[in-house]
Amino acid sequence: MALTQDKMDSIPGLTATDRENLAQGDEKFQPHTWIELKRIIADNDLAILKRKPSDLRRYAIWSSQTKAEYGSITKFVCGKRLHWKPISDSPETGPVFECNSSKPFANSADYMIRSNDWPYGISPEIAHIVVWSKVQIPDEQPEGDLTVASRRLIQKFVRETFIDKLATAGFEDAGDRVLWFRNWAKLQSVQGLEHIHVLVLDAPEKLLEAWTGRTKPDL
Repeated sequence: MALTQDKMDSIPGLTATDRENLAQGDEKFQPHTWIELKRIIADNDLAILKRKPSDLRRYAIWSSQTKAEYGSITKFVCGKRLHWKPISDSPETGPVFECNSSKPFANSADYMIRSNDWPYGISPEIAHIVVWSKVQIPDEQPEGDLTVASRRLIQKFVRETFIDKLATAGFEDAGDRVLWFRNWAKLQSVQGLEHIHVLVLDAPEKLLEAWTGRTKPDL
């Protein structure tokens, strides 16, 4: 059901895009398809990614309640989802952790793979995974987009961690079944805590369990 303006006004933190999305309701919402996601990521047009309106409404309310209880979404994720304790934390740096390597994704103790608790509105055959990292990934300011070297580093990690595992499981088109992206800094809902998004098409349940430790979100 589409939300009226009055009801939207009662939900904190909505952007203009969020309001447009909620106004159409689930009935008119079209999930992002694999072909569409490939184009969005190739064009780096990440701002147009949307959640299903009913999920967006739930997420906005949850975000407001979580910020009120924990101070920020970042603090909640660190403490309750990842069980990582920063050695320092400030608005300028975000959470800083003791790491085993200064290179992102070089040491498995420095990152964690989890299902996305609040995935975008994507087709049901697509798994949405988040890789959280204690080590910051170098990017370009002021937009916070990735450097060329960072893209190569992430691509190598995604290939070894996801694509190669699919290939070993018998998928000859494994390279066409995995997409990844990192939101620009201004698009990130979990500010300061490094993470990338990985999308996998028709992922076997056993692989999902091996990657994330579970098949369904906690929230």
